[in-house]
Amino acid sequence: MTSEATASSSLPIVNIAAYRFATLQDLQALRTELLALCRIGQLRGTILLSTEGINLFMAGEAGAIESLLARLRRVPGLEPLAAKYSYTADQPFRRMLVRIKREIIAFGVPGIVPAQRTSPKLAPQQLKAWLDEGKQITLLDTRNDYEVKLGTFENALPAGVDHFRDFPAAVAKLPEALKEQTIVMFCTGGIRCEKAGPYMESQGFKNVLQLDGGILKYFEECGGSHYNGECFVFDQRVGVDPALQESDAAQCFKCLSPLTVDEQKDARYVPGRSCPWCYRSDAEQAAAHLHSRNLAMRAAMHPLPGSTPADVFRPLRVPQDCDGLSVLETFCRVLSHLSANYWDEECRAGNLLDSRHQVLAATHVVHAGDRLLHRHPQTIEPDVNGDVTVLYEDEALLVLNKPAPLPMHAGGRFTRNTLQQALNTVYRPQKPKPAHRLDANTTGLVIAARNRHFAGRLQSQFAEGHVSKTYLVRVHSHPSQDAFRCDAPIGREACASGTREVDEQNGDDATTLFTVLQRLPDGTSLLEARPLTGRTNQIRIHCAHLGCAVVGDAAYRDGDAPPRLTKELGEPPLCLHAWQISFAHPASGVAVTFTAPPPQWAAQGQIAP
Repeated sequence: MTSEATASSSLPIVNIAAYRFATLQDLQALRTELLALCRIGQLRGTILLSTEGINLFMAGEAGAIESLLARLRRVPGLEPLAAKYSYTADQPFRRMLVRIKREIIAFGVPGIVPAQRTSPKLAPQQLKAWLDEGKQITLLDTRNDYEVKLGTFENALPAGVDHFRDFPAAVAKLPEALKEQTIVMFCTGGIRCEKAGPYMESQGFKNVLQLDGGILKYFEECGGSHYNGECFVFDQRVGVDPALQESDAAQCFKCLSPLTVDEQKDARYVPGRSCPWCYRSDAEQAAAHLHSRNLAMRAAMHPLPGSTPADVFRPLRVPQDCDGLSVLETFCRVLSHLSANYWDEECRAGNLLDSRHQVLAATHVVHAGDRLLHRHPQTIEPDVNGDVTVLYEDEALLVLNKPAPLPMHAGGRFTRNTLQQALNTVYRPQKPKPAHRLDANTTGLVIAARNRHFAGRLQSQFAEGHVSKTYLVRVHSHPSQDAFRCDAPIGREACASGTREVDEQNGDDATTLFTVLQRLPDGTSLLEARPLTGRTNQIRIHCAHLGCAVVGDAAYRDGDAPPRLTKELGEPPLCLHAWQISFAHPASGVAVTFTAPPPQWAAQGQIAP
């Protein structure tokens, strides 16, 4: 057979594109043989093998290319395999791959078998004649949008897809009137149309033709008549012109968009990173990243992780004074607010476990430092507000806007419906660690470190009082002064109710500065509170001590109602919001300030950041 790759060009590298739908067998053996043959001939490119046929893009010296084609044409079903030729000075492919795939062109629609039947083919010369005479046809470009951008036929209708798998959805959007018209579909080399045509026919399109050999064969036989631009090709050349010569087009590594020479001169084109079509400023990239992160946060908390029944395991570390006691004695002593009968029943039910989740007998002896577990079978946790918002993040820290009610850590009735659970889910395998605490009913800023190193730097600033915090708080009554302070010391231990009290004799020093922002007609006031110390419930305790309890505070209020430390979802909110925070960034040391949007009760829109 006369070689087609011999005298067609003086350029040394022959490029071929070929495909054929045929029923193939023994693919693994064929793959091994073809890979060896290509390595001997120093060929590069990709060969896709499937039970439905073969698809290949190859490049190398003429003799090796013809040897490969001769071997392929000896495979039953591939005897008529035809190749499209072009020529380059250099090898356009970086490696040699022979892969076995489910489909040689991914489509994903069952029942489309081009080896048995496909739409009628239209010769390139016939298409040119029709276009020359102005015949009424619809040219349908089945290629991806980024391919169409580099060039297409005049007045062609793009399918509007990012991937060929999207083609069925694109067909569903075509005008109903097209089903009665003559449609000529085309792609790079024809392979996609082999599947696209039968699919369109199955959807009621009555006169569908496919351009035989695609754009490349049209260029070979008809040049660039009725075609604008270049043809995108899937190798290092990116594009070829109607003379099948490599163009000066490049391709963006990030978004795959082909780029003209002028687009490559654009300052937004950074090889390997961005181009004019996908470039985003630092601010735009940060906004897009935060949007993506908040979508993940919403998915992690909606539905709430604690809304489905699951075994919950609450840990207990054996203290020194329980060394040598039994399991039952240890739980009775450490958690003495629950009766001995309760712990006996839990032990009989098999709910007292060791750290390996093995059930422990009541008489099992434990030692100081042992980790025990109390299992609560198939627990559903109370509802919380899962609308956590990530306001900022970098390699060192996260800035969050915590809703309420939402506990920060596991405890009491909450194990999975917590802020920490949300962070663990969204940032897995990292486990960001909040550097400070907010009450479950308090909203606003939470700062978390991405790892232990930065956690240490953050927490030391909080411990040493180097962090400036400002809260918004709405209180009952109108304070007589516009600015005032409270220095009432706060007790070190919680009362039986779980709250703390002012303790003038033995309490820890505590100072809060207050400024009145608004005195409201309903008898309440909006204050700015700046705690100079970090005692538990400090602002709430100081407000109650001054006779202006926080609105919505069920724990530090006058009256006979028993205090509750966690509100139920839907109850009036605790009007306390961590509004602003300033500290030294743990990575750079630069002073930073973050602000959380004020909640509705703080008369949003009237509070300047």
